[in-house]
Amino acid sequence: MPVATASSPWYKHIWPWIIIGILAFSTTLTLAMVTIAVKNPDNLVNDNYYEAGKGINRSLDRELLAQTLKMHASVHLDELTGEADVRLVGDSQPETLELNLISPTQPEKDRKVALTRSASEPGRYIGQLADKVEGRRFVEVLGEDKGQTWRLFEEEQISHDKDLTLGDEPLQGAEDLKN
Repeated sequence: MPVATASSPWYKHIWPWIIIGILAFSTTLTLAMVTIAVKNPDNLVNDNYYEAGKGINRSLDRELLAQTLKMHASVHLDELTGEADVRLVGDSQPETLELNLISPTQPEKDRKVALTRSASEPGRYIGQLADKVEGRRFVEVLGEDKGQTWRLFEEEQISHDKDLTLGDEPLQGAEDLKN
């Protein structure tokens, strides 16, 4: 390749092409990043802080009701059959329960299971999971007593070889609400 001289045109010199290449690469990379950001918005951000705060207070009220009713639950998820087995202890024995397995970061991995009370065993509730659930989850059990909803809620590491115990940890954030 012949060496470019000062009298040769600009496109025969290597430095303008290096500068153009850097600019083209950075422009392409910027457009790719903007496209990714627009197509995949962050769904963890909540713009309505007031409503979120009211929801937290409702949750604390439900958890306090569960504490008042002395509710405790043991949750077992069977890997082979997909059966969710909840053993409930306390002053409330509703006909049905709702078990929610909530992923902290991926809403598409949330699971909701309707549990019905066993006719043969008091305090046992059975439901069916559609697929296998593992990993870190918020585990929520909702029940009703005299028209009021109570809630057991804890963060747990789910694996199919161990039972989860709900209601065994102190209620966080409600110290000033206890009477």
